[in-house]
Amino acid sequence: MGSTAPLHRDEDPAFEWSLPGLHLKFDHRDDRPVRLVRLATGPEAPSAAAPWAIVDVITAGGEHRARNHQTLMNSGTGQRLRYAGHESDDTELRIRQSAPESGLEVISVFRVAGPGLQIRHTVRNASGRDLVLLSVSSALVAVPADGAQDLLWGESEWLAEGRWRQRPLAELLPDIDPAMHGGQYSRGLFSLTSHGSWSTGSFLPTGMLAAEGGPSIAWQVETSAGWHWEVAQTGSTVTVGVHGATDMYHQFAARLAPGEEFTSVTAGLCVADGGRDAAFSALTGYRRAIRELRTVDARLPVVYNDFMNTLMGRPTTERLLPLIESAAETGAEYFCIDAGWFAALDGHWWTSAGEWLEAPERFAGGLLSVIDVIRANGMRPGLWLEPEAVGVESAMAQRLPEEAFFRRFGERVVEAGNFQLDLRHPAARAHLDGTVDRLVDEFGLGFFKLDYNRNSGVGTDVDATAPGAGLLGHTRAFRDWLSDAQARHPNVLFENCGSGAMRMDYNILAVAHLQSTSDQQDCRKYAPIAAAAPASVLPEQAGNWAYPAASMGLEETAFAMTAGVMGRLYLSGFLNELNGEQSALVCEAVALHKDWRHRIAASTPSWPLGLPGWEDEVIALRLDTGDESLLALWSRGKAAEIALPELRGRTVEQVYPVASSQWTVRAEDGSPVVEVPAGPAARIFTVV
Repeated sequence: MGSTAPLHRDEDPAFEWSLPGLHLKFDHRDDRPVRLVRLATGPEAPSAAAPWAIVDVITAGGEHRARNHQTLMNSGTGQRLRYAGHESDDTELRIRQSAPESGLEVISVFRVAGPGLQIRHTVRNASGRDLVLLSVSSALVAVPADGAQDLLWGESEWLAEGRWRQRPLAELLPDIDPAMHGGQYSRGLFSLTSHGSWSTGSFLPTGMLAAEGGPSIAWQVETSAGWHWEVAQTGSTVTVGVHGATDMYHQFAARLAPGEEFTSVTAGLCVADGGRDAAFSALTGYRRAIRELRTVDARLPVVYNDFMNTLMGRPTTERLLPLIESAAETGAEYFCIDAGWFAALDGHWWTSAGEWLEAPERFAGGLLSVIDVIRANGMRPGLWLEPEAVGVESAMAQRLPEEAFFRRFGERVVEAGNFQLDLRHPAARAHLDGTVDRLVDEFGLGFFKLDYNRNSGVGTDVDATAPGAGLLGHTRAFRDWLSDAQARHPNVLFENCGSGAMRMDYNILAVAHLQSTSDQQDCRKYAPIAAAAPASVLPEQAGNWAYPAASMGLEETAFAMTAGVMGRLYLSGFLNELNGEQSALVCEAVALHKDWRHRIAASTPSWPLGLPGWEDEVIALRLDTGDESLLALWSRGKAAEIALPELRGRTVEQVYPVASSQWTVRAEDGSPVVEVPAGPAARIFTVV
């Protein structure tokens, strides 16, 4: 176990930190920074790490890089850091370094979280003059370049979220024969970078170096602001650098006066003794460990929302009443009235948002009368909010002070008819606190869907050295606001929608209950999104929309519902228009999800056919609890026979839909083989 000791100078140039499931070793000398030299699941397990410095810091006015290359590694400032002591206990290791020439001090914190580590670094200016930070790494780890690793990363965009790629690292970082060139490092790298205020609008802040048989490592950047991760060939090693906002990529800079500090964004790091699925299993356990769970979160209720493929921002009493009744009959436990409840019937809800007062002409007898019907049908009511947005036509655009909005070059940032609130400002914070408190008190709400439908760019230069730092400060303040709102309202659930997973990161997800995984309206295209979602977000947080429609046949209805069962069932659609057979399929899916939802919340994902491709004809997702698991198969093309060797010796039985045709499952050499018909069709099986 970790030892508890005061911060001290250690005469031994190496020290270890060993806990159940994790073993780390570091070294240090007077002529180099502290290095991580071992990262493993135990003292006898193989190490995933090769020696490399634990942190890099780039400052203005100093040497940015100590070598010619394109990465954020090997900074001149970082290379001058020297060991100054460490302390540890059973949950946290703190390592202190200093660079006397510059007056920089860095405390690196490694905190155990389930099977993984949360890593952050605090930089303090101990000099007598201002220092400007241009980047601070969140995690650095080198692995031996043995040619056996695959690199995995996720690409994303609106309506096509979570498209994972897996490629041999040797294809991405070619061997240039460094010995022929005087032993220089390669200057090539593979990197992903966020763009603006949608943290997952283009790429996912998660990556993996996987080797079948292990060890493998996985990482994630936990920020809603700018982030960047890179993988570079560094001599005989491959080094992963995980960063938050940087000057080079996000217009970030932080000026530290003497005595001031800056703390990097947090990175999550996991090591596993197996390949891809073992590393994703470790990442899943890590994500559960960092969540700030509340009692109300444990209920995992089924939510019906009136937006997707249904009212699409046009709620009225007349339209809502049949949906409320049919949602309750289907088994929904919460009913959320989505966008438009505050906008005049002849107005535009997008540009008028921000004051969050009901539009009385939409609701006969007022919004409260509709919410009373929701309660009378045994469900808890919810409302949609876009808390950071103020429409250009909203009264709040004039009431709030200029400093409460994102600004650049002395002008407000305007994006798609909206201004962006800055939650660092007390007036913005007070406005949102008052809004949530009033709506909970007035309507007795149990649920908020929090949306974020615009990319507001690199940030704000109000009270910030550079706009990227302003964005980071705002997103940290937003998380604080969300945590405080939950503390005031412990029985209210908060969903992070983020324009359907455009801001889907564990800065927010560590404190949010649910994540909408997409705005995709075609259930056939939703299948790869839902199947890949557990690589990015916990299955019990992955709000997969299930929106049956009267125009669907029975097979397509089951197809649409399968996505919802295999995560968090997020129900929508004109359920009141379904015929008896369609309704029965919906009710059956809701009942199956309720039966499994708490087991799903303890499951780990795996992908028997590999991570789904956007055009794959057959897609598979398995949620495993050890003794049993749920297996979903979606067919989107021709009939096929699918062998499942990872389930050798197991029994596979169809559990949804029970009354529909049974897909044939036979055994070949002890392994299940499923005869998958032409699509669209889907089935869910139990595996025991």
